[in-house]
Formats: sequence, C-alpha cells, structure tokens
Amino acid sequence: MCGIAVAIGLHGRPVERAAVERMAKSLLHRGPDDGGIYVDGAVGMGFRRLSILDLSEAGHQPMISQDGQYVLVFNGEIFNYVELRDELRQLGYQFRSSGDSEVLLAAYREWGRDCLPKLNGMWAFVIYDRRQRRLFGSRDRFGVKPLFYSRDNTVIQFASEIKALRASGYQRAGINWRMASRFLLEGRLDSHHETFYEGIEQVPPGSGFEVGLDGAWHQWSFWSLDALPQTATTDPAAAFADLFEDSVRIRMRSDVPVGVCLSGGLDSTAIICAAARQRHESAGVQPESLQAFCYMAKEFDESKYIADTLLQTHAQLRQLETSPAELWNDVRKVLWFQDEPVHTMTAVVGYQLMRLAASHGIRVVLNGQGADETIGGYSSYFQDYWVSLLQQGRVNAAWQAVKSYTQAHGGNARARMTAAASRCISWEMYKIAGYRTWAQARRQARIRQNSWFSGDLTRHFISEDIPPSSAALSAALNQSVVSAPLPLYLRIEDRNSMAHSVEARLPFLDYRLVSFVCGLPDEWKVRGPWNKYVLREGMKGRIPESVRSRVDKMGFPTASKKWFAHDLYEPLRDTLASQTVRERGIYNAKVILADLERHRKGEADFANRLFHITEFELLSDILRQEHVHVA
Repeated sequence: MCGIAVAIGLHGRPVERAAVERMAKSLLHRGPDDGGIYVDGAVGMGFRRLSILDLSEAGHQPMISQDGQYVLVFNGEIFNYVELRDELRQLGYQFRSSGDSEVLLAAYREWGRDCLPKLNGMWAFVIYDRRQRRLFGSRDRFGVKPLFYSRDNTVIQFASEIKALRASGYQRAGINWRMASRFLLEGRLDSHHETFYEGIEQVPPGSGFEVGLDGAWHQWSFWSLDALPQTATTDPAAAFADLFEDSVRIRMRSDVPVGVCLSGGLDSTAIICAAARQRHESAGVQPESLQAFCYMAKEFDESKYIADTLLQTHAQLRQLETSPAELWNDVRKVLWFQDEPVHTMTAVVGYQLMRLAASHGIRVVLNGQGADETIGGYSSYFQDYWVSLLQQGRVNAAWQAVKSYTQAHGGNARARMTAAASRCISWEMYKIAGYRTWAQARRQARIRQNSWFSGDLTRHFISEDIPPSSAALSAALNQSVVSAPLPLYLRIEDRNSMAHSVEARLPFLDYRLVSFVCGLPDEWKVRGPWNKYVLREGMKGRIPESVRSRVDKMGFPTASKKWFAHDLYEPLRDTLASQTVRERGIYNAKVILADLERHRKGEADFANRLFHITEFELLSDILRQEHVHVA
C-alpha cells in the first residue's frame, strides 16, 4: 500500500522535480518505509512505500522494467499475483522480486490494456511508456484505491490524495460550491466524479486511461455491474462459501502481520472465522496470533456476539477505549487526512480503530466493507424486495414477506405493505414528464426554503433529476455500489487506514464474489426476515450460530445525537457561533443556533446537519491556512 504522484508537462513543458517531491512528501503517511522520485523531462513520478509484500529493496518504486521501457508507480495490491506470476513465467518472464509490482509491470508488457480484467485486487497505478511517450493507468473495479487528477493546458497531475495535487504548486483549487451546496443542503456525498475542489476530479472505478504528452486523453471502462451475467449454480450457498473462503485466503497474503476489524455482526465474523481457519491450517502459525480490533460503546453493546466469535477463533481482542471528547479532538485530524467531509462521527471512530491496530504492530487489516451494498444488508432493502415482488404481480408473495419481516422485527405489516405500494406508484408516476417536472420544481423550492442557509448558498445548488428509489432490489443494490453509500465508505476506509500506515483489505469486494452475488435471484439476498441470505446460508457451521441467525445488528453506530446535546455541546456551539460562521454569508446563524438549543433540549434531532456545517467550516479553515502557508 502506497502513495503515488504523477505530473505531466504538456507540449514539451518540463516537470519541476521539486513539485513532484512536494507531492510525494504530502503522502508520507501512506508510505513511511521508502520513497522515490523519477523525472524524465516532461514526466515526473513520485512514490511513498508501505512495505507489505517483498520487504526488500526489490520492491522499490518508481519501478523500471528490466528493459528500461516502462516506469511504474502503483498503490494497492494485486491479490492474485502468485497465479499471474506463474502464468507469466510459463510465457518466458523472469522476476527479480517476490511481490506484485513487478508482476503488474510484466502483465502490462505482455497483455497491454487487456491485463486489467485479469487483475484481482485493489489498485491505482500509472505506467509510463518511455518509448511510446505516453502513460497508461487504471483504478480497480470498485474504487477501493483512490486516484485523483487535475488537468489544464500546461500540466496534468495524478495523485492518491487531493492534498498531493494541491501541494505541487500547479493546482490551487478552491471550494467547488456545486458539491458544497449539495452536501450542506442535502447531505449528499460521493455520488459524483467531482470533488469538493474546483478542477480536481477522480478517475472512475473500473476504468483505464491513456494520456499522451500532448494532453490527448482516452478513457474506457473495463468492468461494470450492468454487464454481469446471471449466476448458474444448483447450490448458491456452497458456491458462495467457496468463493468467500478463497477471497479471504488470497487477502491473507502478506509479509507483515494481518489483523481483523470485528464488530459482532455477520460480515466481520465471517471474515475472522475464515481467517482463523486458514491460519490454523497453515504450518507453524497458531490461531492465537490473529488480532481482532473492535469498538463498543455502552449504548451499543455487542460483547455477547464478540465473545462467541472469540471462543471459536481464539483471536486476541483489542478494544478501542475512547470518549466523546477524545473523538472530538480528532475531528480536525480526520478531515485533514480525508480532504473532504465524512458525513458522521462514525468516521472518527474508524480513524481511532486503525490507530489502535497500528499501535499493536498491525500493517494489514481485513474489514467487512461492501457486504451490505452487494448482498443486501441494509434494512431499506427489505422494502426494495417487496416492491420488486409487487411489480412482478406477486402480491401474495409480497404480503407473506412483509408479515414474516414484521413478526421478527416488529412494526405494522399493513403500513409497510402500503408504503411499498406507494413506492410502486411513485416510480410509475415519475415516468410522466409533467409529474417529473413538478417533482423537480418542488425539490428546488424545498431547498430554497431551508431556513439554515441564505440565498448565497442556494444559488449554487443545481437541481438534478433524482428519481424516486428504484422499484427493483437489484437496481437499488447497484446504485449502492456505484453511487452511494459505498464510494463514501471506501474513501473513508482508505484515508483512515492510510493515516496510520495500515492497509485495509476487503474480502467482500472480490470481483468474483460480487459478480456471483449480483447474478443471483433476489430471494438469495432478502428472504422473509433475513437479509444477506446467501451469506447466512453459506456460513452454516462456519461461524457462531448466535451471530449467523441474529436479526438485530446495529451496524457501526455512534451516539452523536446524545453527544451533541451534552458532552460535545460546548465545542459544537463554539464553532457554530464563531465569527467565521457569522461572516461566511451562506448561513442564517441565529436560526442554526436556535435549532442547536432545540437539539440540546431533546425537541428535535439535528445531529447530522449540525455536524455537516461544523466539519465544512473546519475543512475551510484547513484550506485557508494551507493557502496562507503557501503564500
């Protein structure tokens, strides 16, 4: 895991070595073990290394191919590098290193752009072809690893983090008010190629690109959820279990210690149990060596389920002990590493959890990100499933599914059935042009009437065509992966882990596993009172039954509502009542402070909205100080 930085001077413009060095230096946290700079006229490449595979100097980057033609900077892991290396050896290739970077170089040399579908991993890389005078790059299928860029008529830049682009001196990006208004007014994040900074965008997941030194840019998609075939198998549960076990197996490949994040839920439990089994089966490695890291607050006690998991895996538990004040003290640090808003305080907990792992010598953690979005883990997916049944005309099946759900989870079955029917009607109504125009105008009017903000902000807001939630479960799942919330969670996961020089690996986002699940019928994702049904069935006998059969998992919550009313009320008020907020020109400060008091008294819940303004102001201050420092 590493940090990469690339600058390309267009039309013969030379790249300043000092600019590339500044970019790489800003990424030191992503790679404290080694670094390198390569400059060849118009092309500059910077690298910071976190040594995970092949800890020797043979893994140094920028890596130059044996014939001198290609130069690589690579952030991520190619988990199937062992298999690819064997295949390339049969084709006559020889290797000087034992890691995945040299394998990636050889794969590109052998197959060109067609190497991308062969890769199983998480990556962002750029390869410079010195002979052809062009660059080739890519980002993994789900965007686990970041790659940002900026371009104008003189320079094109790529980097693992936005701060590296700003550090070069070529890019002085200010706030992108289009994105800022979306966030402040609607709380929307990471559903776009844009960022919070003008002129800085991100390479789309699942894409490759080529760039010439004249600025010519060609980009394409090599993988898409929309192009996946239906899954053909007589035993989906067994097939899923086999794929999952192999996903964990190849993500255990490491020359440094591997740990696991553990929450007490289905996803993390499945991962740690699979990891423990594989440790036990590996010669000379005892399951006790596996370390698990968890966060539990008194409001959300998962200790019973964690205890059952520890009994089966013999893992060592490391529990995060923190307080609201300690979390608040880290908010500004988190935002500096993230470069963009994080939506809730949960991200700060994740930051501290990764710090805990690093303090115990862990360089790699396995985490359960992606399971909810691909297998159907959120409670909203139940209604998506019922709506799908109604659209198919299976009214009785929908009613039986609703009743089964309410018997296990509570609630009124008739009310939930009515809500699902209303969703169907809304979806059909939105196909009518007149209704669609009315709905968009109503949304825009609601935005203008937001009492917290002035017209100076709402004028930046561009109303988009946002249809009601799709009536199909499969479409809702695809949207979760492509648009929201998974892109946001992956961004937070990457920056939080790399802030502490820790690599986060996500077994549920193995593309083979995702392809398999996406091709299954809806009934293998949601069935009766159960979500993630294929995972539950596949894990029979593999994880504690208490975890496999539970229906009350709370996710990864924080008590922000209570904290902002009590423990963190004063620092929150200090920020919202500051002179900067009063003079910003986009807030109705008196209204915001009045609603803060209502929140404190328990009359309303404004926790998320209050935090959004607070973190936006902290981010703005970080950017302002950066500009002052540069000046």
